[in-house]
Amino acid sequence: MKGIILAAGQGTRLRPLTDDRPKCMVEYRSVPLIDRIIDTLGSCGVSPLVIVAGYRAEVLEKHVRMRHARIIVNSDFDSTNMVHSLFCADAELTGDALISYSDIIYKQEVLQSLLDCPADLAITIDTEWLALWQLRMDDPLADAETLQLDCNGCVLDLGRKPNSLDEIQGQYMGLIKISERIWDQVKAIYHGLDRQTLYDGKSFRQMYMTSFLRELIQSGIACQSVPIQRGWLEIDAPSDLDLPF
Repeated sequence: MKGIILAAGQGTRLRPLTDDRPKCMVEYRSVPLIDRIIDTLGSCGVSPLVIVAGYRAEVLEKHVRMRHARIIVNSDFDSTNMVHSLFCADAELTGDALISYSDIIYKQEVLQSLLDCPADLAITIDTEWLALWQLRMDDPLADAETLQLDCNGCVLDLGRKPNSLDEIQGQYMGLIKISERIWDQVKAIYHGLDRQTLYDGKSFRQMYMTSFLRELIQSGIACQSVPIQRGWLEIDAPSDLDLPF
């Protein structure tokens, strides 16, 4: 299975740690996030690896030169978001693929649970997210996103601003598995989207990944949730570097 790591972001909330390096090269317990991700993917047999870089791409490219990963650059990183970065690697969107954000770290068993899911489209969700969010911020609802499931664990809706904890059956992590069988359909949906429409208040080029996942679901592609209980971290602020993993 191919691994695609989305690593184009600037990580402005991690400054000054990201003044001279991309967000994915910030160190958690003396190890850069990107190294932890690459090692975890490798431990589960995910190969080859493609990294979509952007901000300080030359620093990242030099760092991973010996890690057998291909670098693709999103030159518009400062005006685009995750979905645009993914489709910068359009030619690589074939075969079975594991897509990972680059500001998260996760244990091998978390990744393996997603790889073991037979669904064509699947995402990991943390059902114990609230305990982690309470460590990260005073008001967990301020940064959480909605996630609603049907009786079979398929995602009905996600990525919206929640009004209550009842609207969150788990927290989307930033790990996605897409099978070879549906890539043509996924690409057709993406390229068929209206460029002039706002998606959750964002332009087409700045579309959030959760907005795109919702478009796939609304177009008839079932998105299976893979529940996990902790075993991961999102590094979005300097204080996150002090949290247990």
